[in-house]
Amino acid sequence: MPIRVRSLSCSLWLLLAFVSPALLIAEDWPTFLGPRHNSTSLETGLQVPWPKGGPEIVWQRKLGTGYGTGSIADGKFFQFDRHGDQNRLEVLEVTTGHKLWQYEYGTEYEDALGYNNGPRCSPVIDDGLVYIYGAEGELHCVSIQTHEAVWKRNLSEEFNVVPNFFGVGSTPVIFEDKLLVMVGGSPEEFKGLGPYQIDRVTGNGSAIVAIDKKTGKTIYKISDELASYASLTLAEIDGRPWCFAFLRGGLLGFDPRDGAIDFHYPWRAKKLESVNASTPVVVGNEVFISECYALGSTLLKVKPGGYEVIWKDEERSRDHAMETHWNTAVYKDGYLYASSGRHSHQAELRCIEWKTGKVSWAEPSLTRSSLLLVEDYLICLSEYGTLRLLKVNPEKFDVISEVFLEDEDGNALLKPPAWSAPILSNGRLFVRGDDRLICLQVIPPGK
Repeated sequence: MPIRVRSLSCSLWLLLAFVSPALLIAEDWPTFLGPRHNSTSLETGLQVPWPKGGPEIVWQRKLGTGYGTGSIADGKFFQFDRHGDQNRLEVLEVTTGHKLWQYEYGTEYEDALGYNNGPRCSPVIDDGLVYIYGAEGELHCVSIQTHEAVWKRNLSEEFNVVPNFFGVGSTPVIFEDKLLVMVGGSPEEFKGLGPYQIDRVTGNGSAIVAIDKKTGKTIYKISDELASYASLTLAEIDGRPWCFAFLRGGLLGFDPRDGAIDFHYPWRAKKLESVNASTPVVVGNEVFISECYALGSTLLKVKPGGYEVIWKDEERSRDHAMETHWNTAVYKDGYLYASSGRHSHQAELRCIEWKTGKVSWAEPSLTRSSLLLVEDYLICLSEYGTLRLLKVNPEKFDVISEVFLEDEDGNALLKPPAWSAPILSNGRLFVRGDDRLICLQVIPPGK
């Protein structure tokens, strides 16, 4: 039987593999981008290549409105979407897709540009509780045992958040007894303003709010920055915990224990509609951030109290190393892989050198896409539903398998926009299109 873990350090994984090479690890996927917040899986035995028609479909399920994909813990799949005027958390049996229970609350959220009125954030699962953060700014803590709310707060109302174009889109993270949440509130004088006035807005010290995960009470709040759509990420650097928040105006590095700020690094295009939406990538003591509106990417070396710029794209240059939009780059062996480009027609899948930003290769015509790293392979989901298995190769774009999932009548199963990052747990790959969740067996049972 495989060992199921919520999170496993690389050093422990190597130890287990050395002691028992046949030992199987089945990871839970309790939050956005997985247990390490970086879209990587430690599971092994991936089927390579895929069958001609693609991996076996274990089950599929119609979904409500939303952009987010679910989270997995203890044999359950947690999906957060909108159904009519209700935001609904649906809890499914992970092996069958059978619905076990649901929790919902009312919402009146409307996207300013008419894209999508559903949630953007993934559920966060921890210690018998699941946290859901809606596009309108309501944060609910729900008991997995009782299926009822333990506590709830409307953070947008409490902190007077001036709504941005696409609502709340940054998934919180758990650190020890705290839930760290990107809020980005403003003083009362800005109440009633909307997205097209957001350039006039200042903050009120609530860029990041640390909340007691059990009681819902505020522990600390920091920074006058406004919110972005990039999810928070945690790291340990030289024995010290860090949290990185790619906020509207740039990257904030701070100590999650007490909120002490180490630095703020400005990084935002001047265009009013520009957004920062790509989660920071942390490798050792270095942090990569990227956007797609004007600035491109930069790599920092961080230390307590400050940072050093290793490289950065020049603002006026047309030759940026990487321009990630809502997707997050994936690191492997000194190279970074990601979809680069703001629009579908111009997006390229790129590989760049981590230390220099030098482009190793760029593959056009794939549209915007999201990546998941498994062993030495990248699972790539394009926004129009094409699923690819790529060999990690810094020298060339290396396709092993490609499939477009269809029903018996030839209709696409993954309708655009397929903007949610793929997830993997216990050998099963979960991918989402506009209105459907599909579970695929990509690691044969027993491997």
